[in-house]
Amino acid sequence: MDNNLAVVYLSIFVTILTLAAVSVFRQIFKTRKIEGSFARLRKKLEKEKGTTQEYYELASIYSEKKIYSQAIVLFQKAIKTAQEEGEENIAPIYNGLGYIYFTQEQYDLAIRQYKEALKAKPDYVTGLNNLGHAYEKKKLTAQALQSYEEALKLAPNNPIAKRRAESLRRLVSA
Repeated sequence: MDNNLAVVYLSIFVTILTLAAVSVFRQIFKTRKIEGSFARLRKKLEKEKGTTQEYYELASIYSEKKIYSQAIVLFQKAIKTAQEEGEENIAPIYNGLGYIYFTQEQYDLAIRQYKEALKAKPDYVTGLNNLGHAYEKKKLTAQALQSYEEALKLAPNNPIAKRRAESLRRLVSA
């Protein structure tokens, strides 16, 4: 009986160690991939003008690293390049820039960028969610609720918009 219990414990322990090792290796490979892209893009963009996608990717990496001043500059370059190239899918760039301003608690600038994203792509659900969140931070409950309700019209199963809209409806009706 004790032998069987020991085998069960040992099996559980080995399984946990295996899962932990897999998780660590996945994180290492992900980090190496990001760092490789970061180095490659930075080196390329120091030497020559990049594409909209390259500026966007590098800005996103800077954003993940919380180096916001560099990310802002690169998002702005991405927007300028996109406009020069006639790029149509510009909404994620404005959204990324809005996110940077949001994390720095510059909600008015964030709202402006989210609105630009929605001007470029009116059915951009992520932009609507982010706009609603920025309005909430500014204590503009009615505008926030309106943003979440628009998001729900486009994506009825959107969990963020559902949860936030319900909460705001209760707040408004109280």
